[in-house]
Amino acid sequence: MVQKYQSPIRVYKQPFELVMEAYERRFPTCHLIPMFVDSEVLEETESEDGSIHQVQRRCKLDVDAPRLLKRIAGVDYVYFSQENTLNKRERTLHIESHNETFSNRVIIHELCSYSAHPENEDWTCFEQSASLDIKSFFGFESTVEKMAMKQYASSIKKGKEIIEFYLNQLEEEGISHVPRWTPSLDAPSSSSVTTKHVCATPKLLHLELPVTPAVSIPVSTDASDHEIATATNNDATQSDATSNDAASQPDNQTENQTGTPDDKLDADYIKRYLGDLTPLQESCLIRLRQWLQESHKGKIPKDEHILRFLRARDFNMEKAREILCQSLTWRKQHQVDYLLETWTSPQVLNDYYTGGWHHHDKEGRPLYILRLGQMDTKGLVRALGEESLLRHVLSINEEGLRRCEENTKVFGRPISCWTCLVDLEGLNMRHLWRPGVKALLRIIEVVEANYPETLGRLLILRAPRVFPVLWTLVSPFIDENTRKKFLIYAGNDYQGPGGLLDYIDKEVIPDFLGGECMCEVPEGGLVPKSLYRTAEELENEDISLWTETIYQSASVFKGAPHEVVIEIIDASSVITWDFDVCKGDVVFHLYHSKRAPQTPRKDPLVGQHSSSTTPGGNNVQLIDKSWTIGLDYSMVESPLTCKEGESVQGSHVTRWPGFYILQWKFHTMPGSASTNLPRVDDVLASLQVSSHKCKVMYYTEVIGSEDFRGSMTSLESSHSGFSQLSHATSSSNHSQSSSMISR
Repeated sequence: MVQKYQSPIRVYKQPFELVMEAYERRFPTCHLIPMFVDSEVLEETESEDGSIHQVQRRCKLDVDAPRLLKRIAGVDYVYFSQENTLNKRERTLHIESHNETFSNRVIIHELCSYSAHPENEDWTCFEQSASLDIKSFFGFESTVEKMAMKQYASSIKKGKEIIEFYLNQLEEEGISHVPRWTPSLDAPSSSSVTTKHVCATPKLLHLELPVTPAVSIPVSTDASDHEIATATNNDATQSDATSNDAASQPDNQTENQTGTPDDKLDADYIKRYLGDLTPLQESCLIRLRQWLQESHKGKIPKDEHILRFLRARDFNMEKAREILCQSLTWRKQHQVDYLLETWTSPQVLNDYYTGGWHHHDKEGRPLYILRLGQMDTKGLVRALGEESLLRHVLSINEEGLRRCEENTKVFGRPISCWTCLVDLEGLNMRHLWRPGVKALLRIIEVVEANYPETLGRLLILRAPRVFPVLWTLVSPFIDENTRKKFLIYAGNDYQGPGGLLDYIDKEVIPDFLGGECMCEVPEGGLVPKSLYRTAEELENEDISLWTETIYQSASVFKGAPHEVVIEIIDASSVITWDFDVCKGDVVFHLYHSKRAPQTPRKDPLVGQHSSSTTPGGNNVQLIDKSWTIGLDYSMVESPLTCKEGESVQGSHVTRWPGFYILQWKFHTMPGSASTNLPRVDDVLASLQVSSHKCKVMYYTEVIGSEDFRGSMTSLESSHSGFSQLSHATSSSNHSQSSSMISR
């Protein structure tokens, strides 16, 4: 498996030319990089006007590996080939390197670039990417991969320190400015180059070894959603502290933005808003973010949100991507992004739900207090139902995310989770009422799946004797990492050493816990039985609350596509669609027919899979097998292959009246053209789709041409129900016209 690394943008607050002058001092060896033994210039070329300087270099590395492994491999040193191109006119340095040693067994490829900052010409940006592919290594593939990644991460972290060391050295010598390159008046204008073959390393070169002598690459992948977070600083006299602040506080940094593949993260922004991450963790974040930008156009979650899912899976990108995609689909289906604006708590909750936000803890985390022992769980479930309680808890979590963003700005450091204080005084056997426990377990399950790593600490106070019984029921449903954050105090133990004062300032300890701060959390009490609802009322209300969605689910089987027919009476109408591929890969088609399709029929094949079909899923086929394409119906959109996890939006302006059929078809991987044997990738892909079944969640609508505002520039229409879709899915739906589809 190929391991990849992608760095964030790192910024030196010095001009490009001065940074290049610092690079010159790193050759032929660098005492700050003990493994970098020597380098030899093989070829050097320069354009006639002196603007482009190219160097091919061979680098000698003493890799920190066990001597036994070196003896088995038969080498003492590892050699890398490097090609550097300095463009003084454009103010860029590109470095490409690959290994010569063991190149038939291990392939290491690294790209580095230095350039003038696009918004501040007196700063320099650095970025690098790399890949590692270990095909075979005497049976030590796993060991070599771990060593390589460890060394690579270590050298990446040290790389900026080395350049800054030489920059400080230049400053001590009184060198604070290097003039920019300017073309000579008598220099030729042609781009011809002269070549020098050399065997020794020149004393000074405007080129450099990549920040890391690449021997390893990170394991996981990454991704996230913000533009370069380094703001322009035009005042050269401004202090570094002010510059740092400007660089790390971009406008609207906490807002959801429409990501593009060109969006990149700045290292200062990561440290300011997301925290201290290792190079490999940064790489995972960036790569997962890039993947989301490519597959979820206009629907990129915030970087903090992506990072939580990576942390929940120990930065295993594949696992994090899986649960994140499932959560994004869940949020979209139930319109959770708009819960705070649309959800109004019933009065019963306002009066009897004993929980609320209360200042913050000593680390600046929002503090939520829940007086569970005073809560009438049975009364709330009987009066409201399970779904209303669930939505209320979700609104609490959404509010918690918002407060974390606010506290990050207030305290000037990353705050990504909150503290919860649970007071159990009054807890007794009535709280173990079976339907109440069932509701609690479901709430825990939903929260664990969709809000990972949002709980920083859980303080459980005044736990009574009955608490172990409740804990036995609940703990198996709580993630192990979350359980480690629980602190449990019996009786008044929370008032002693290691208690509440270690985590919460004395000034904000609630009055009912012996503090002096008035807490507005309701005291609870028994819910009047007059407010109880019948089981039938609760069931009907629960259905209307939680199945309220404009999307439909469908199953797509191999040999049994799912199809939706739309009748168009007026030409130039606009057919819109928005769908997510929840499982498997599908091919999306749009057809037109003058004939009305037959009554929707169920394919016999579907019945064979009915046991694995989820509730709400369906499979409808409309195109008769006797129909001939080009005669009975025609294709009006080019087929679009959609991968698992992708979100697709599009529209089509109809040219003729008749019947338009939207089709989602199982995607079969094509075999290799050069052989009849199946490819390994194809076999693995087919194994990933259980029972040859795919799942999609979709929404379609027809907009009249007179309601299609902006003439192909907007799908948001105040006269159309599609405005509901626009509001419910993304704040930045992209317009699509005729044959245009976006993902």
